[in-house]
Amino acid sequence: MSQTVLYQDRAQLAASDGLQVAPAATGRLHSLDVFRGMTIAAMLLVNNPGTWDAVYPPLRHAVWHGWTPTDLIFPFFLFIVGVSMTFSFSKLQERGDGRGEILWKSTKRAAILFLLGLVLASYPWIGYDYSHLRIPGVLQRIALAFLAASGFVLWLGWRGRVVAVGALLLGYWALMSWVPVPGVGAGVLEPGKDVGALVDRAVFGTDHLWASSRTWDPEGLLGTFPAIATTLLGVFVGEWLRSRRSPGVIARGLLIAGAVGVLVGLLWDQAFPINKALWTSSFVVFTAGMATLALAVCYWIVDVEGYRRWALPFVVFGVNAIAAYFLSGLMAREIGMPRLSGAGTVKGWIFENAYASWLSPINASLVFGLSFVLFWMGVMWVFYRKGVFIKV
Repeated sequence: MSQTVLYQDRAQLAASDGLQVAPAATGRLHSLDVFRGMTIAAMLLVNNPGTWDAVYPPLRHAVWHGWTPTDLIFPFFLFIVGVSMTFSFSKLQERGDGRGEILWKSTKRAAILFLLGLVLASYPWIGYDYSHLRIPGVLQRIALAFLAASGFVLWLGWRGRVVAVGALLLGYWALMSWVPVPGVGAGVLEPGKDVGALVDRAVFGTDHLWASSRTWDPEGLLGTFPAIATTLLGVFVGEWLRSRRSPGVIARGLLIAGAVGVLVGLLWDQAFPINKALWTSSFVVFTAGMATLALAVCYWIVDVEGYRRWALPFVVFGVNAIAAYFLSGLMAREIGMPRLSGAGTVKGWIFENAYASWLSPINASLVFGLSFVLFWMGVMWVFYRKGVFIKV
């Protein structure tokens, strides 16, 4: 008997006994699509203000140490990747796929994600100066973290993964604190002076790093290792959601685990500051805790209580998350390039004439960003209604 049938039989048995079965064990976890959609919508909003000269502080990244709501978005998405892995991998195993087959599929998916990241970074492609192509990036980090986490999930039990998370976080802390950087010393956590920046310059060279700096990169290579831990923490939450426990127990467990993560992250911040650009170990634990709390709320409202109508706009983003991010990124680059006389941009013209002409600069910038999100929500809604789901 397959595992899927076994789950269905248990669900029927529990129902006959008057027990409530966790939604994740008996069907699709709608709250995960909602949470993913919220995360993508937030990502589009903070990435596309009308002007970077006027942005509300919560919609900016922290200058260096510390955090803002914007700093939660990327780790939330990586966390969701981990949660999703438990569902997708279990389906593949139930249909008979072996570990090697699943890893091969994961490798292909990671390669596509990495390539899409490079395609996005090099737009408009023709005439682009590839000698300065930024190699690290958001999709590239997702690809590497997903692939590494896949190997851990497929070949290690939960105890092994606990050890892996501990090794990744403590090992990264040790490297950043104790490995000296020539001419700087050890434990200097300043832009371009940490050991991660040293590794990036050695591997990629300065021409292939973040254009705003060329000495370090916020999605650099060394920082990808704790990002793997972010993904694995999502895996643990996914396994908890798929357990045979009651919805009430699952929700309480998520709330407790989330609160513990936030507390541990804040305590660790005293020794190893919360920093999104460095993806510090305290940042990993803190943001995983916040993600767990947010998912717990979505789970209870959407899957347990069944309130779903309000969430449909986020679902249309959530089921086409990568497509929404990639296509909107291409559009943002296109309208942000000089196209008009006087080296003006389409974005600048729209912003000045449709928003800044009647709103204060900071509110015009916000409304432009919201309009951008609503535009792509409309596009994704068309995809959703026509049953177009672009999977990588």
